[in-house]
Amino acid sequence: MSKALGLVEFKTVPVAVYATDEMLKASEIEIVLAAPTCPGKYITIISGEVANVETSVKRGVAAGGTFVIDSHVIPNLAEAVIPALTGTVNAPDIEAIGIIETIAAVTSVLVGDIVVKAARVNLLEVRLARGLGGKGEVFYTGELGAVEAATKAALDLVGNEGGIVSSAVIPRPSKALIEAIA
Repeated sequence: MSKALGLVEFKTVPVAVYATDEMLKASEIEIVLAAPTCPGKYITIISGEVANVETSVKRGVAAGGTFVIDSHVIPNLAEAVIPALTGTVNAPDIEAIGIIETIAAVTSVLVGDIVVKAARVNLLEVRLARGLGGKGEVFYTGELGAVEAATKAALDLVGNEGGIVSSAVIPRPSKALIEAIA
């Protein structure tokens, strides 16, 4: 059986805490993160076996009702995503930078998983809502062609659903920019 990550983003804290409890009671899963984010939102991230995560996310979405902003289940999460979420990534030599901004914070985790599975890129950071008005951002690097391919894959898979606000690919970024964002 394979591991999965489940994500639910809520637009109110009390309902989110209730829904998170329902998620925990629905299946055998573990909490990766359950915390408020700005502006007044709440994110719950869980892990476990795929079927258990799917069951728990469905329960959380049902319990959250109209207060759910977005939800995802990511089976076989790429190993690079968790370090990028926790900001523990060392920046490699940077030939190009890709940046994708998502409308919902939890969608940025999905985008991070997509880009590292689509091309040989390194995640620099996956930002969840804090200081972003509730949005998410994904920063990644690699050879220009790989960054372009990863960006296209994310836009093709998530952009069609309206989950992506904007994106950019920066070839040969200046050293000052790298220092500012890495």
